[in-house]
Amino acid sequence: MRVLLVVNSSASSVTARGRVVIAKALSADHQVTVAETARRGHATRLARGAATDGVDVVVVLGGDGTLNEAANGLAGTDTALAALPGGSTNVFARTLGLPDDPIEATGWLLDALAHRSIRRVGLGSVNGRYFLFHVGVGFDAAVVAEVERRGSLKRWASHVLFGWAAVQTWRRHYDRSRPRFAVRVTDGPVVDDGLFTICLNTNPYTYVGTRPFDVAPEANLDRALSLVTLRSLDPVPLLRIAASAIGSGRHLRRSRHVAHAADVHDAEVVGYGPFPYQVDGDYLGEIDHLVLRHEPEVMDLVVPRATRRP
Repeated sequence: MRVLLVVNSSASSVTARGRVVIAKALSADHQVTVAETARRGHATRLARGAATDGVDVVVVLGGDGTLNEAANGLAGTDTALAALPGGSTNVFARTLGLPDDPIEATGWLLDALAHRSIRRVGLGSVNGRYFLFHVGVGFDAAVVAEVERRGSLKRWASHVLFGWAAVQTWRRHYDRSRPRFAVRVTDGPVVDDGLFTICLNTNPYTYVGTRPFDVAPEANLDRALSLVTLRSLDPVPLLRIAASAIGSGRHLRRSRHVAHAADVHDAEVVGYGPFPYQVDGDYLGEIDHLVLRHEPEVMDLVVPRATRRP
């Protein structure tokens, strides 16, 4: 196969040695070209160019943000996307069942390529941009913004940094005294008092250390989107919801502070003024209107054989 290996050298888990080892392993059975990302959005252009040139697979060694960019370059083409974990959390790679170590994950990837374990999957889109696993609206996005302001620390203290940012955002950097937006699902109920919404294409929403943070267990690549909206950020219900997501999720799904919708094909978020949002872990600023859609069977994805389907 013709393979383009896209490397984000600034990602948390990417090392010069690891890049060389991975490129050499892929080159044993495939025709491999290596390209490094140089700026935000570069992976999209590299992936789109690879698809135009007839490359079979684009392998991304980087974090979730780089993977999202590549997916936006490959959606609607016949070139497949493959993930190797190179970031601090690697939500999508872990959701696929890949090990955290990128060199170990390369062995799983080579096995999948040898057996042509590639399938057409659905993605979500938000205002025309594709997403692999989720869009965060409101409080979640404000936390991501706080983390990105201290991006140099992610490589060394990612989970601690996220925890600190969540507390600081809750205390100082997000207005939780009033509803921030309404969530409207086509042919469904309107939630008019949203403070924090997650739109999921897969589950889990993220990981806390090694523990999955499950908010919509039904979400997977073979179904339409799931929407989870928190109507309160008061400390007691918020902590109970968070604890539930790390455990069985039973309380989260029954809580009167949570609105849940599954198999969503179209929805919109309408703000009472600007609100922050993030896509696959990348903060994209503030906006007052989002259109969310499920785009079925829009991209080929390399899937490890030795794991359950996401």
